[in-house]
Amino acid sequence: MTALRGLRKARWAKYVLPVTAVVAAALLPFFRPPLDGFLDDCILALIFVAMALGLNLIVGFAGLLDLGYVAFYAFGATAVGWWASNHFGGFNGDGLHIGVSSFTESQPGIHVNFLLLLIGAILICALAGAIIGLPTLRLRGDYIAIVTLAFGEIVGRFMQNGDEVTVFNDYALSNGRESIAPVDQIDLPFLDQFDSALNLRPYYWTMLGIVLVVLFVNLRVRDSRLGRAWVALREDEVAAASMGVPLVKTKLTAYAVGGAIGGLAGCFYGAYLGSVNANQFQFGFSILILAMVILGGLGSIWGVVLGAIALTFVNYRLIPDVLDQGAVNDLKNDLGLSFTFSEVAFGIFGFVLVLMMVMRPQGLLPERRRQIELTEGTEESVFEARI
Repeated sequence: MTALRGLRKARWAKYVLPVTAVVAAALLPFFRPPLDGFLDDCILALIFVAMALGLNLIVGFAGLLDLGYVAFYAFGATAVGWWASNHFGGFNGDGLHIGVSSFTESQPGIHVNFLLLLIGAILICALAGAIIGLPTLRLRGDYIAIVTLAFGEIVGRFMQNGDEVTVFNDYALSNGRESIAPVDQIDLPFLDQFDSALNLRPYYWTMLGIVLVVLFVNLRVRDSRLGRAWVALREDEVAAASMGVPLVKTKLTAYAVGGAIGGLAGCFYGAYLGSVNANQFQFGFSILILAMVILGGLGSIWGVVLGAIALTFVNYRLIPDVLDQGAVNDLKNDLGLSFTFSEVAFGIFGFVLVLMMVMRPQGLLPERRRQIELTEGTEESVFEARI
């Protein structure tokens, strides 16, 4: 027992589980076929993990409710549609090509290397986040939710009707409700160009690397002066201001950093799908990401990771492949029910969230501070405080 306690107190002990999880995640594709439905679900889970971690900075850390997070996905994906396709076919004569493969250089339009696309998406979404934050500087609570909801709806509608808006010598801003396709396959330096029709493993490892970078940023920001300012803002805005926390700068930074991460994930998502469709930029997408954050635990980095993975597999694996197939589907048909569970997916998410709010409001893996807040005055909170 003494030896076990010594191992738990060792400085390196807290890194064992994360390192083991990362190594296991990196080795996973070697045990699956190159074109595997489960691997596809894992890639989607990693994309949603990055998006949920970005939203967690805004909602979980800074306490600023954002119901328009789909806007950052829209900007990131649209950057791919603009700068990695034939959308602007006659731009600059033969087109503009920066750091792309020899095959892509022969294509018309604008074609930019994927790494530069990521940087462009980050900058665009950071700016968009700051713009969203400006109207919320004097707002609190539900009013912030209304403003961010409106912003997300404006962006989605603008992209859906973008075929009627012209830029760059009468080129349409978007293809409206039709997709901008095909989008260039990811082409990284020193590697062969990716091909989603032959091998999903490079996409998985690339997105895993992006998630690790996002996790590093989250962990560093959480323990930084800025992260503590966000937490102070979440707990009590008036008290934070009286203690010298710059409210304007702190709020704008939260929206900018969270938006940049959302744009980063959205950029990869657009490249992975191979097309950019404005019909994807719906309000329900924001609710799905928010549900991941709430399920995992507001402000909890590892809880959000768990919540994002859980809801992704519920949405893309459990509902379509289990509930809508086999014995469950047969039972539903025997009862005379003619719907599919995919049609009521958000109802299922809502039911899960209601159960969470009743049975475990702090989330699956809660942040320690929030867990103490929600159990204040109980024996559990006294025990936590003594620890």
